[in-house]
Amino acid sequence: MTSPLMQHHVLEYPGGYTRSVGPAVGRYLSGLRDGHIVGVRGSDGRVLVPPTGYDPVTAATLEEYVPVGPAGTVVAFTWVNHPRAGKHHLTHPFAFALVRPDGSDTAMLHVVDAGSPDAMSIGMRVAPRWASSRRGYVTDLEAWVPLAAGETPEPAPPNTNEEASTEPVTGIVTPISLEYDINAGVAASKYLRALSEKRIVGQRAKGSDDVYVPPRGTDPTTGAPTEIEVEVGQVGTVTTYCVVNIPGLSENSPEIPYVCAQILLDGAHTAWFGLVQGLPADEVRMGVRVRAVWADHPGPDARSIKWFEPTGEPDAPYDDYKAYA
Repeated sequence: MTSPLMQHHVLEYPGGYTRSVGPAVGRYLSGLRDGHIVGVRGSDGRVLVPPTGYDPVTAATLEEYVPVGPAGTVVAFTWVNHPRAGKHHLTHPFAFALVRPDGSDTAMLHVVDAGSPDAMSIGMRVAPRWASSRRGYVTDLEAWVPLAAGETPEPAPPNTNEEASTEPVTGIVTPISLEYDINAGVAASKYLRALSEKRIVGQRAKGSDDVYVPPRGTDPTTGAPTEIEVEVGQVGTVTTYCVVNIPGLSENSPEIPYVCAQILLDGAHTAWFGLVQGLPADEVRMGVRVRAVWADHPGPDARSIKWFEPTGEPDAPYDDYKAYA
């Protein structure tokens, strides 16, 4: 059996995800930047940290902001033995913990830098360790640290961030990325390996004439395994298409306007999605016959086919592809 291809992917927002934070979270982040913790009083008198803009019980607007802390109490925790680079801001083992700041009726999720799991306990007293350079972000409170009996928390040091504003925080930029490994599966792996050989292959089930490109391993109409491999043509017919006029959708996108099309390859019974080049966008039409243009160094991925270009043949009759339009 052909071993399936594996690929590591990283999905991320270039430069981070920019969002507004609203007045309640903005007040909280402004407080962290300035070296103190802010909560809000609910309609039942409880103090909520981090503050919310609306009462969780009555949905009434909340505007009575209350300073809390600086010390707090651990109410729950879990130990992280192996911090992940780029995911955790501490590079050595730590605890994720729910910490209830003094004067608050709710706990906030943060990290405790205690040195070892043996130093952690429910009910332990902790104090904030402030970052020296603060910008209005959750890591301005770098970590909570154990507080000995009778010890007083140290005040936040002066903010050394010369670019930090003194205005209320209204928005933040959050780095967001998702890393994952994808298993192409046996059927798709055969298809992708064929692309590296400048071939396009599909599959069909026994007793069926329908060839599926790219193959998915089973016939979608019957569920039968598509065990028979079929090499289809590198020439096909445009069945439907879209003219793209939005720039910057991908670093690999051609200059706008460009055309993306569903192309019914000769010998296939499903349309293949690809770019159409070699003629002006306003001249692309249903029925035009096109051929694959291969990359100079094809590999086992869809980029092996750069685009499709016109063959110069007469357009295909509508009846030949109307079931796919």
